[in-house]
Amino acid sequence: MKAQDTLIRALAEQHPETAARALERLDPAEAAKVLSSLPAAPVTRVVERLAPHAAAQILDRFTAEQTRDLLEAMGPKQASIVLRHLEEQKRGAALAAMPEQAAKRLQELLRYPPESAAGMMDPQVVSIPVDVTAQEAISLLRRAPRQNLHYLYVTDRENRLVGVLQMRDLLLSAPREPLEPLIRRETRSVKAETDREEVAAVMRETRFAALPVVDVEGKLLGVVKSDDVLTAVQDEAFEDLQRMVGAGGDERAAAPVSLAVRKRLPWLLVNLATAFLASAVISMFEGVLAKVTALSVLMTIVAGQGGNTGAQALAVVIRGLAVREILPGMMWRILFKELGAGFLNGLAVAFVTAAGTYAWYRSPALAAVIGMAMIVNMTAAALAGAAIPLALHKMGRDPAQSSSIFMTTVTDIVGFAAFLGFAMIFIKHLG
Repeated sequence: MKAQDTLIRALAEQHPETAARALERLDPAEAAKVLSSLPAAPVTRVVERLAPHAAAQILDRFTAEQTRDLLEAMGPKQASIVLRHLEEQKRGAALAAMPEQAAKRLQELLRYPPESAAGMMDPQVVSIPVDVTAQEAISLLRRAPRQNLHYLYVTDRENRLVGVLQMRDLLLSAPREPLEPLIRRETRSVKAETDREEVAAVMRETRFAALPVVDVEGKLLGVVKSDDVLTAVQDEAFEDLQRMVGAGGDERAAAPVSLAVRKRLPWLLVNLATAFLASAVISMFEGVLAKVTALSVLMTIVAGQGGNTGAQALAVVIRGLAVREILPGMMWRILFKELGAGFLNGLAVAFVTAAGTYAWYRSPALAAVIGMAMIVNMTAAALAGAAIPLALHKMGRDPAQSSSIFMTTVTDIVGFAAFLGFAMIFIKHLG
């Protein structure tokens, strides 16, 4: 047996989080072999702490019986997360092998998108029937698993959320006193389909440790905990960052090469096509470039500065959309603001760039050309950086999805066209 396997086995017993990180660095087949030799309890604790895609890759190497036993031992929330990352055939086989009730519960969770409240919730929640006495309620709470107690939610016979109890009110009430007068009915909850960004906004507003999740009929489905929301929002922020540059939102550093290629290659090809467009613009001015070689040196400055300007606008607008700062009806206000900022910044940068160009080449015409091109490109870049994510959002698409690729295309084409176009106009003065 390898020393590495022995170490992971010891870690699985005492430090499952560390063991999970170690297993993620192994080949999935090797990791599955290590876990297969461990007792069920530590295997469950380790798999629950694995990154979902890594857990799915390992479960692909398990037998149907091993997968079934592991999913049954896991909490329904963790099991549903892993199931989402399994191939459809493997997922169906795992659910078919499970007891009917357990499989039904997981299928219910899988119906909801992972970025929704129900997709993030823990379905294991304790509620108190509305028609019991205080003493009966306390007895129910004593028998309930501690990890499933969040707030004292009260439900009716149809499991509809009625309200919430304060522990102080419950403990100070008479044993035979009914719960009805003690219930606080003004309870904040979220619908099952509520997007995680909206859930996060409610969490920030209420400062609750958990929020009840209800369906369209008001039936209590589970709870969303604040730490899970925080993790989900952080994950979404990093996913958006990856999507902005054309990488898959679900790709991780330890993901296999096949996933990286599948997620990145399409956008690399799109980027290649846009690069050809920029090159086609340059080719239209070959005669000007041949006459004034300094243009070849300076034109990348214009495109690069435009790219930076567009990236700034892009980041600000995407953040505004993510945290819901940009409300309906604010689109034109945002566009005009970025247009003004791009123009004023362009004026300032154009002055500095023109001064530097004049000091370098001693050509007033060349300094004027690059200065005017800088103003045009930085203004267009700021406008594009705001307009692209707003347009994607308006179309119901992810505003971060490869926005930087589209924005860079605009800044390259406009930058080269403006710089070389002005150069063609003033060609007599550049010689």
